[in-house]
Parts: sequence; C-alpha cells; structure tokens
Amino acid sequence: MSTLLNISQLSWQVQNKAILQNINFNVRKGEVIGIIGPNGAGKTSLLRCITNQNNILASTNVTGSVQLKSRAITQYSAKEVAQHFALVMQKNDTIFALSVQDVMKMGLLPHKTLFSLDSDHDKAQINLALKKVGLEQALHHSFNQLSGGEQQRVLIARALVQASQVLILDEPTNHLDVFYQHQVLQLVNKLNITVIMTVHDLNLASLYCQRLLLLNQGQLICDGSPEEVLTPKQLSQVFGLPCQQSIDPMTGATQVSFYLPETDEHHSRFSESVDE
Repeated sequence: MSTLLNISQLSWQVQNKAILQNINFNVRKGEVIGIIGPNGAGKTSLLRCITNQNNILASTNVTGSVQLKSRAITQYSAKEVAQHFALVMQKNDTIFALSVQDVMKMGLLPHKTLFSLDSDHDKAQINLALKKVGLEQALHHSFNQLSGGEQQRVLIARALVQASQVLILDEPTNHLDVFYQHQVLQLVNKLNITVIMTVHDLNLASLYCQRLLLLNQGQLICDGSPEEVLTPKQLSQVFGLPCQQSIDPMTGATQVSFYLPETDEHHSRFSESVDE
C-alpha cells in the first residue's frame, strides 16, 4: 500500500502545556487506524492537526509537518482539503434542523462551484450512499428525528457522497448503544477507504481497526497491531489500572479487561457489609 499521509515531528503547545509532543507516523492507503488513549491524551487534537482545521498548522504554537501525498497540507486550499478528507466529528448541532437530503447535499459542496445546481448524477450518488448505509427510505426525514445510530450512518453516507480519500471520525460510537456501536463500526470497516478514527472503547478499536495508535499526555506511546499495542504493561502504565490481554473465542480479536485491585480498606468494608 502506498503512503498517503506523513505526520512528522508534530508538536502543539498551549500556554506551556504540551498538547502533542513530537508525533511521527505514516498512513497508508486503505488502512483503518484507531487512535486510542485516556481523556486528554490528545486524540481529537491530533485529528484537528491532520486535517489542518481552522488553519491550525499555521499557528506559532504548532511545529512539525503533515504531508498529504508528499505535499504539505498547508499548501492545499480549504476546498482541496475537503476533497481529500471527509469529517464526522462529535458536534453536529448546526445540521440538526436540516432534512437528511440537505445534510447529504453538503457532501457535494467540495466538488461544486458556487451557483451550480444538483444534477441527476448528484441525486443518484446521494441515493446510492444512503442505500449503502441502509437508509434510502430516510431521504426526506428530519435529521434530528433519527436515532443516534441512524444519524451517524447519515453522516457516513454524506462522507461517501463527498468522495474523499480519507474518512476522519471523532468518537463515532459516542453515546450509541451496543448494537449501533457495532453496526456503525462494521459499516466503516467495509467502506474500503482510508479511515482514521478516535475510539474510546479499546475492545471495539481492536475488533474493527487494523492498526492502533496509543496516545498519552500528547505522546505517541505505541503504533502497531491491536495485539502489539494492547499489552498489559503498556495499558497499565497509561490508564493506571492492571489489565489482562486475551483472544476473543468468537472473533479472534485481541481483547483487554481492566480490574481494580482489592485493597485492605476495600476488603475490610466488604467484610463489614457481609457481617451486617
């Protein structure tokens, strides 16, 4: 697989606090990459830098480089960036009043001029994308009346219409129940495009991502397969809890379990409650 993205010596500091520290990794075409780590590790900040949101790489607080196809992403116009990256971020308040059709049309904007009209081809692409996510019947529904899982599927369909090479997702399963978590990530996994996403649940990340990046306090601790990254030693150091690694007998995926060690104080309280 050819290298699509190169992140080199990327650092971001705000008021003497390191948000990202000397991040280095490549992204190959077609990879599904999960970015994991505790809250405040720098996961969303890394996504913002990769896509140069709000021209953040021009800030004096940010050093290093992000290259897309061997060209600095800062050399791309906002429209060109939108042609290469499709974003599904956590906050979507601005689109809640729109219909599904209107949300889908937003995916066409990077490929259109200011006053161009929607063609029959555009409409066919919208219908095809909704069909791929199983929501072709929802075209004229209000976006805010859909379930959380359906909303995420619409946003992924919009990304398909955008025809970008890289899909960026920030916690795509956040606030979804178990069924929709698996449904959305299974859908993403089958798109056959490059995917970079932050994932809170380590076991979901292991099951649906080919490669994981483990961040902690703005540093890239480990980059590799789920088996290589989700080791008890590394995870215990990062999350501050003992854990064990196992193989799921149904899926064959690497899975981890955390546990809180029993202290003398906890044991004493438990004994007292039993005696009572």
